[in-house]
Amino acid sequence: MASRPYALLAELTYRCPLHCPYCSNPTRARNDHQLTTDEWKRVIREAAALGVLQIGFSGGEPLVRRDLTDLIRAARETNLYTNLITSGIGLDDDRVCTLRDAGLDSIQLSFQSDSSDLADAIAGARAHQRKLDVAAKIRAAGIRLSLNFVIHRRNIDRLPQMIDLAETLGAERIELANVQFYGWAFVNRPALLPTRQQVVRARGVATAAKARLAGRIDIFYVLPDYYETRPKPCLNGWGQRYITVNPIGDVLPCPTASSAIPDLRFENARAHTLDWIWRESESFNRFRGT
Repeated sequence: MASRPYALLAELTYRCPLHCPYCSNPTRARNDHQLTTDEWKRVIREAAALGVLQIGFSGGEPLVRRDLTDLIRAARETNLYTNLITSGIGLDDDRVCTLRDAGLDSIQLSFQSDSSDLADAIAGARAHQRKLDVAAKIRAAGIRLSLNFVIHRRNIDRLPQMIDLAETLGAERIELANVQFYGWAFVNRPALLPTRQQVVRARGVATAAKARLAGRIDIFYVLPDYYETRPKPCLNGWGQRYITVNPIGDVLPCPTASSAIPDLRFENARAHTLDWIWRESESFNRFRGT
């Protein structure tokens, strides 16, 4: 068993102003009974005591939580590295600076494409230009900027242009995440699944970009296993490096665990400590390392 997890993903809410077809939110996501501010602060303290080094605040869209600043401050007080995973919608100059002053280290900003028309069509909202403006605000505030692109049939052939956009915006890191078919993405998979040829081309583009940008921009390419003969390991191994806590407090070895294995019961942070769940729970131990 891994002695301690490296990172906590805090899924603060399922709510989001966008309507991306690849969203991994549960199709029957509940927005009631979400963890309170005090409950999230306790989770953060328990994560730090367990040995977690960094926390990612995500959703849904974490910016819809009015207590986000307080939660970032609580994480900073426990010396956790803090990362905000966001669409950027709702992030203006004042809020960027407020979050920075609370202790936010980095922001991972999601984009649907480099093309405004395509990006807005995928997001179901006129959001692309607002994201470009937000990226500039993040850089101006001195916060580290990372860009995330979820790759699927509708945008995969624009991968070179998306990488160029990240360069132009001054990103220090690019995450190219091939869509994972959970939640709404599973429902919409006929419209999202790329061809084998598209996947092969995209892998070549990502490999070439990593070599070209080495030392300037870190590129993290999430490999798909759509056309492989065997599935890939879950996040470097189930229950090895990561903990996810979802909006209602369920504690998972990876963000999609409850969708992937629906008959496995996952413990809740309201009932057990993170330390007990990490070390003793059946849900973390049954497939640990696979």
